[in-house]
Amino acid sequence: MGAARNSKTRKNGVPGAGANGGARGDSPNGGAGGGEIWQVGERIRDLRMSYRLTQEELAHRSSLTKGFISQLERDLSSPSLESLVGILRALDTDIVTFFKDQEEEGFVFGEEDAVNTDTYPEVAEFRLLVPGGANCDMEPALVTLAPGQEITEKSHAGEEFGYVLQGQVQVTYGERRMTARRGQCFYFVADRGHKLANPFSRRAKVLWVSSPPGF
Repeated sequence: MGAARNSKTRKNGVPGAGANGGARGDSPNGGAGGGEIWQVGERIRDLRMSYRLTQEELAHRSSLTKGFISQLERDLSSPSLESLVGILRALDTDIVTFFKDQEEEGFVFGEEDAVNTDTYPEVAEFRLLVPGGANCDMEPALVTLAPGQEITEKSHAGEEFGYVLQGQVQVTYGERRMTARRGQCFYFVADRGHKLANPFSRRAKVLWVSSPPGF
């Protein structure tokens, strides 16, 4: 879901020689850096969420802009060394710890791995279930909608799948509208505007999978 998407496979960030100059020494992907782009977005986002910080709060603490933090977390920008050090200091870590060798990635995740995100503040809860899912080919989320809440999306590249775990939801796809109840699922190519809504009297919970990631 969402307008900004990428379909990169998951990868750990490794510092290279590509951090370019500019107003802050940062560069967008594909810019004039000439070297390897630092792929650190998923790890910055995981750290930020573990401290329950919004992008705006992290930007303020590291003297950067919210827009840059947003681009960085989606690997659309490459940070300068100065910017990265400032961000890590705001997240109570250092560059050596950040880039130290990581254990082999697991493939089973639990409640302790899920993080609440402010991507859709209009709903009761929006939890990302897999750490670093933004850099995978798909991203699962657990969405809780209180009565009267909804998420509206414009058309975009990709596909959407949802499975209703609790209650019922109203799914709008283009001009079509259908109700999905507990035990039912929905799937569509996201080339039309779409909406997930709960106009009913009880809470609804949906496992929502987006491909490519956009949460």
